[in-house]
Amino acid sequence: MSGIDIFDLALTGEDCWVRDTDGRRHRLRTRRWLGFDAADSRADTALTCCCDGPTVDLGCGPGRLVTALLRRGVIALGVDISPMAVAATRFRGAPALRRDLFEPLPGSGRWSYAILADGNIGIGGDPVRILSRAGELLARDGIAVVEFARPGTGVVSHPIRLETRTRVGEWFPWARVGVDRAEDLAAAAGFRVLAAMEVSGRYIGWLRWGGHSMHTTSNRWAS
Repeated sequence: MSGIDIFDLALTGEDCWVRDTDGRRHRLRTRRWLGFDAADSRADTALTCCCDGPTVDLGCGPGRLVTALLRRGVIALGVDISPMAVAATRFRGAPALRRDLFEPLPGSGRWSYAILADGNIGIGGDPVRILSRAGELLARDGIAVVEFARPGTGVVSHPIRLETRTRVGEWFPWARVGVDRAEDLAAAAGFRVLAAMEVSGRYIGWLRWGGHSMHTTSNRWAS
């Protein structure tokens, strides 16, 4: 069973976990993504509060951030490979595309903001590649709003899989980047860090796009 299929089950309310190759697992934060966890509202507000121009949410999940932006009158678009996530976002009244983030997307080079929340900097196991992709979508001097892992995490690339009580998904590449490595990551992808802060135990950085990429594999940071 694919990871996308299991992710879709999680969005319908089925219990779901993420398993690492060392055998550890932790519960998928579905309640946060659906917007049901009030404790995370401050961090979600921080992720979107500075977005005052056209914003693309990369890996939007069920669309809570896109919806929040639209309520403020900000033009926003969600993009996700999960059909259930896209359907949930549209059900909220927000626009969303079901598409791989590396496929052609509308507005390329013209977005003011690109959001990589909920650990989506780890998509594909190569943080430099996904951040460079955000840069391709941004206008010059655009801002990437990135959620990082806690300090001391380093930059770790490894396979993970999704599981329910009765189903097991395929392994796929993922990565985690500690907020204290944000400057290294930004420089490698053609960005510079404007600010970073902790909000309710989550770590958010604002990175300005410089219009050029120094794309190299993030494996050089793996630890």
